[in-house]
Amino acid sequence: MDLTLTEDQAMIQDMARKFAQTELAPVAEKLDQEGDRELFLSNLKQLAELGFMGLNVSDQYGGAEAGTVAFSLAITEVAKACASTAVTMSVTNMVAEVIQVVASDAQKEKYLPKLCSGEYPAGGFCLTETTAGSDPSNMKTTAELDGDEWVLNGAKQFITSAEFAGVFVVWAVTDKSAPRGKGISCFLVENGTPGLTVSKAEKKMGQHASATNEVLFENCRIPKDALMGELNQGFKVAVSELAGGRIGIGSLALGVGLAAMEYARTYITERQQFGKPLSNFQGLQWMLADGFTDLEAARLLLMNAADKKAKGLPFSKEASMAKLFASEKANNACYTALQMMGGYGYIKEFPLERYTRDVRITSIYEGTSEIQRVIIARELLREIA
Repeated sequence: MDLTLTEDQAMIQDMARKFAQTELAPVAEKLDQEGDRELFLSNLKQLAELGFMGLNVSDQYGGAEAGTVAFSLAITEVAKACASTAVTMSVTNMVAEVIQVVASDAQKEKYLPKLCSGEYPAGGFCLTETTAGSDPSNMKTTAELDGDEWVLNGAKQFITSAEFAGVFVVWAVTDKSAPRGKGISCFLVENGTPGLTVSKAEKKMGQHASATNEVLFENCRIPKDALMGELNQGFKVAVSELAGGRIGIGSLALGVGLAAMEYARTYITERQQFGKPLSNFQGLQWMLADGFTDLEAARLLLMNAADKKAKGLPFSKEASMAKLFASEKANNACYTALQMMGGYGYIKEFPLERYTRDVRITSIYEGTSEIQRVIIARELLREIA
């Protein structure tokens, strides 16, 4: 297998790295500790102008048409500098992709250029509910047809970038008599629609600059043509797009893990104990070796999943493997790097404390590690059924 990047992929990776180092890294701590909505939105706009909000979207709609591998590479570089920015970028790309795959031509022409250009700072993926996290088929949000309008009622929880989103992809039950998961449809709902309310941002352990909100629908009326795709076939869309989203979150985790290990590597070459650099001690050398080896294995799993997706091959199992391994090993890498720095790693003056908080959620959102294992096992057993 040739793992050499194409010229376009290498160019996008380099562009993402330079933007992350010059624009995101210098302000990541400020965004984490103080918050600055205008600065955060400005960075999102610049990412859109570079083509990073529609990396796998056709240029017909303003996308970059760069492919899934380039998307993974770019997310990793952005996440090295600011995980909050990276998750917004990942989810917005996921929203754009689901619109490109499922929406009507009119819907694509209306929403994709706004997402890709940054006119919409972000897109919202409204699937999770309080009773429907790992089990989205148990959702309670409903959509009932009333004349030429759908009426939405319900609540979506933990929606990334909801207060920044220009449009939401919303899943709702449209046939209450259907078996679980069979009577769910997908809708496009613009932010600001009467009856749609975005609650205040949740106070989170990490990724502070990324807003996470509850989205409420109270007799929210949307046009009949806001339905995206086929009626009552929305659950399959959700499952398919989550697989692609897992490549994004795995890539994000990889970026944070690499940032942590790279910072610790530099630190142990500079700090001395017992009259010599910490890097001379075998115990720390082995921690360094194991951490980077795990992250390299994660990178290869992510590239494999991204390559299969780009080629139109089945990739659900591979995406879950990559997300599971990358998120777990990135968590380990951050704690290892913090340990290598000793007490200094625990102090806010150094970025290890932020990396460790930011990485924790990667083994939870877009499907917990436990759910990834269920998916992987199911696919492995299906192969011999």
